[in-house]
This record gives sequence, structure tokens and C-alpha cells, in this order.
Amino acid sequence: MAGKKRPLVVITRKLPDPVETRMRELFDARLNVEDRPMTQPELVAAVKEADVLVPTITDHIDAALIAQAGENLKLIANFGNGVDKIDVAAAAKKGITVTNTPNVLTEDTADMTMALMLAVPRRLAEGANVLTGEKKWAGWSPTWMLGRRIWGKRLGIVGMGRIGTAVARRAKAFGLSIHYHNRHRVLPAVEDELEATYWESLDQMLARMDIISVNCPSTPATFHLLSARRLALMQPAAYIVNTARGDIIDEESLIKLIQDGKIAGAGLDVYEHEPALNSKLLKLAHKGKVVLLPHMGSATLEGRIDMGEKVIINIRAFFDGHRPPDRVLPLRT
Repeated sequence: MAGKKRPLVVITRKLPDPVETRMRELFDARLNVEDRPMTQPELVAAVKEADVLVPTITDHIDAALIAQAGENLKLIANFGNGVDKIDVAAAAKKGITVTNTPNVLTEDTADMTMALMLAVPRRLAEGANVLTGEKKWAGWSPTWMLGRRIWGKRLGIVGMGRIGTAVARRAKAFGLSIHYHNRHRVLPAVEDELEATYWESLDQMLARMDIISVNCPSTPATFHLLSARRLALMQPAAYIVNTARGDIIDEESLIKLIQDGKIAGAGLDVYEHEPALNSKLLKLAHKGKVVLLPHMGSATLEGRIDMGEKVIINIRAFFDGHRPPDRVLPLRT
């Protein structure tokens, strides 16, 4: 972009310092130094003025907002893989390109999924709270804080994409038997490597697994994919882990089933109405039935810097007259 006017890039949230510094070097970058979600009027002002908008998961870039965009806005370079908060079709109709940052959060999210898979049945949060709570620890006892073994159990993965496959590799190393449901069966070489069993019927898989891991994207087709009916198919001793998106699970139904002892517990990093958190989940957490994390599955410094670098590459490619490598098309959403 040497010799050209630098594009005005509005970044809606604070990003890691190395990313912001590089953006300031390359673009006319407007940073969010307060790191608070932009209000709707602020987002409207941003799309009216910017050449590039860099939103995150906390921003709702819907058709109504896109309709108010100025003529200069030509690129929405999402800081994140998921584009469920962006109306990609509305952007395309207005001649605005949308990009995302795929393939950089796979390992980090799979790590956190595995951590929750261990934390819930082995009662890690409960155990940690014993030592930091008000009561003095009485010492070890043969029958105290007994959890459930995960070695030898059946893991059912809902969504065998990049993250689901990475979870499967970790879980296999922990001695779990790998099962999965996906829109399409994975390659035979992957199935052979993981010794994985494919279930065309999600209902049948749910009824037979000891642990369920939700790793599919949030789309209209996956909204409440794990509905009240499907959750009720799970075994009473089974656990569910979700590091994907909160609206894939019918949260109220999950809470009720755990309260009634029809599902053993859950490890959740995402929530249906986040950042609002259902108070019933907090009560279950106090009882040791669920482990709750504040959407930090992909929160590593390395991952965030990698995401920022992808955003920068997409912006530079676009303004150099090339197709951005991570362009998102309406049909793919």
C-alpha cells in the first residue's frame, strides 16, 4: 500500500499491543483503548466513517447497521472465526467484503475442551475451592471427593471439524473411545487414526455416550440442536461440555435435567444469552454440578496475536487489490 492513502480502520475492542502497534504502523487505525463494547450509536458512527470495520464477537453487525454504512466501508475484517453476529448476505448486497480468522484457535479451544472434560467428572473446581474456602481442610479420606474416571469412557463429539478432530486426538490420548456425529463423515484416514465411530443419527449417539463435547458452529440449523428432547436422551451418569456457542444447547432444559439428576453435570465456556448468566447455573456450580468459565476457550496471547495477524493480512490484501485469503461468502454461513 506504499504511496496510497492509508485506510481508516476502526477496531471495536482492545487487541493485544503487538497487533495494535502493527495496525497503527500500516493503517489509519482507530483503537478502542477503553476496551468496552461499542454502543449502537458508536457502531453506527463507525460504519458511516470507516473504510474497514474490525468487529469482534461482542458486536452485532446486522442488516440494519449495515444499511447505514457509508460509501467508504468496503471491508468488515472480523477478529474471530465465527461470523454468526454478522449479516454476511446484507454486507454482500451492499458491496462489502467480510473476512474472518480461521484455523488459529483450533488447538487452544481443544485444550480448554479437554480441560473441562477433566474438570467436571474429577471435581477439580470443587477440590480447589476446599483449599481456598473458609473451612479448614480436614485431610485425605478414602471416600472423600470421589469423582468419575474418564479413561475408558465413550466420548461423543458433535461437530467433527477442525476443533472436534483436535479434541478427539487429545481425548484418544487420555484413553477415551471416540464417537462423532457430523454433517459429513470424515476421511477414512482420520477415522482410522482416531479409531472413531461415526453416528449418522445424533439421537442414537447421545443415548450411548458417557461424555458429549459440542464443537459445531452456530448457525440457524444448529440453534438448540441439543434440544430438550435430545438432552433427555443422555444417560443420567453422562456429562456435557460446550466450548462452541451457547445457543446450540437449550440451556433451560439442560439446567432442569441436571437439577433432576437426569444428566450428571456440565462444563460450559459459552452461554445462550451471554454475557448474561442464568442464576440457576450459578447455583448448580455452587453444588459442584457444573464448571463455568467466562468464554475463555480461545484466550491465549499467542492465539489472539495470530488472529490479529490474519486480520492485518486480509486488510492489506484487500487494499492491494487482491482477494483476501479469508473471505467469507454468504452461502458458507
